[in-house]
Amino acid sequence: MKFLPIGSGSCGNCYYLESCGTAIIIDLGIGIRAFKRHIRDFGLSLPLIKAVIVTHDHTDHIKGVGPFAIEQHTPVYASELVHRGIDRNRMMTKKIPQEQKVFTTLDTPFEVGPFRITPFAVMHDSNDCNGYFIEITQPEPPEDLFDTAKACAQPSDDEPLTFCIITDCGTFSDNLIPYIKRARYLVIEANFDAQMLKTGPYPDRLKRRIMNGHGHLDNAICAKMLAQHLTPSTKHVWLCHLSEENNHPAIAQSTIKNAIDESALTEKPEVSVLRRNAPTGIFILK
Repeated sequence: MKFLPIGSGSCGNCYYLESCGTAIIIDLGIGIRAFKRHIRDFGLSLPLIKAVIVTHDHTDHIKGVGPFAIEQHTPVYASELVHRGIDRNRMMTKKIPQEQKVFTTLDTPFEVGPFRITPFAVMHDSNDCNGYFIEITQPEPPEDLFDTAKACAQPSDDEPLTFCIITDCGTFSDNLIPYIKRARYLVIEANFDAQMLKTGPYPDRLKRRIMNGHGHLDNAICAKMLAQHLTPSTKHVWLCHLSEENNHPAIAQSTIKNAIDESALTEKPEVSVLRRNAPTGIFILK
């Protein structure tokens, strides 16, 4: 499977996944022109994109969804509450056509090509917020198929390739744990360092909003929960949605990595930080 993080931060969030000739996007919070340029620059193909999956209705996650859905006639999957929030968002001048809205249900899988996608609840101060647990359902293709298909194959041990994304998460609730435990690859928010936020330039009202359990996830809380609940099956953790003012990639990475290294895990995953305002690069997940 190909994984391209295109943007991860308050300026715009977007994640591209491709498997066996089908691609999906999770969030499209950047301008449509920039998105198409990134797809072209990485040698990817717009017609492969068969769905846009939306986590929640804040502008940095949906800015380009309407224009893309209209231009490419692509269905947009989200909960009914998220779709309502998108319709009400005044920053969305181009709305998703009604016939392209697909309503999802919590903890109920739906399928797009080889992707089996399960939405689950995430605590955030939007109309609704979902994380997604994704399984690749198609078996490994024969060796003589083209490279794109090979890159999307199941892992060699026959365990399903699983991918989980949790972003804009105000608190680490118990319902997240089963999905984290099953994830071979995990994208999770590490938004702020508590000391940097407390001493930083944000007004007190905004600081309280970020830290009130419905805002964003603290590095230390993320680290503690991952150290407790990751399993040896997790191969890579990417930290997403870092605050530009209240965090730093090296601080986030070291906080999470140190906690995992000190845990009882016998096999430690790789820990990386996603770029905020530009693509991080393509990862081939097996």
